[in-house]
Amino acid sequence: MNAAGEALRGVLFDKDGTLFDDHGWGAVFSEAAEIAAKGQSMLVPEMLAAIGYDRATERFAAGSIGGAGNTFDLADAWLAIAGGWERQVLVREMDALFTRLVPLRFPPVTDLPVLFSALKNRGLCLGIATNDVAASADATIERFGLDGFIDFSAGYDSGHGAKPGPGMALAFCAATGLAPDQIAVVGDNRHDLEMGRSAGAALNIGVLTGTSAHDDLAPFADHVIESIVALPALLDTLREGETRHSM
Repeated sequence: MNAAGEALRGVLFDKDGTLFDDHGWGAVFSEAAEIAAKGQSMLVPEMLAAIGYDRATERFAAGSIGGAGNTFDLADAWLAIAGGWERQVLVREMDALFTRLVPLRFPPVTDLPVLFSALKNRGLCLGIATNDVAASADATIERFGLDGFIDFSAGYDSGHGAKPGPGMALAFCAATGLAPDQIAVVGDNRHDLEMGRSAGAALNIGVLTGTSAHDDLAPFADHVIESIVALPALLDTLREGETRHSM
């Protein structure tokens, strides 16, 4: 039996765009750009465009720095335009801002305690892997009362590397005692799915609640669903198919 059936024992989720509505990033990055510009407000539109943000649609391009990158990617893009900072200082400033604002601005895409409780009742270990700073992930987990459901969480600065590298997925496996072929990775961006594939995850599942469309994710995903709300039904379908196949 493969991990599409009963052998699946863990699910590693991306955070923003997957578990949480990430449309608030436009406003957050606008505030961050004003800080990074150091009074050169005329540069802010160019800075936002450089990370893939379209002010007219209030959307990020799939795979863009704003949609999938980490704070170092952000800092490098903005320093090339505005300058005026030491790279590490700007990264610290931005991470502090994100840790303060993101848990307050980004609502869950569904009732996460209900969903996570149902998944835990299936015997699944649950984790979060984000290219956001780890402190922001931790603050979000605490704010929404998810501590009792999450077995692992990591940000780009947790020491496992950033997505699309495999480090966070492999660290999830190490923390839970699972093998890569026992886990599913769920995310709204190709970086999430590339992480899962490079780690050897059994299932890579794309969701459409973030910055990517179906065609952006399909080449990298085993399955694409509308949102994590559909995850239990997908797992049931896969299990039923495996059961029929083995009869």
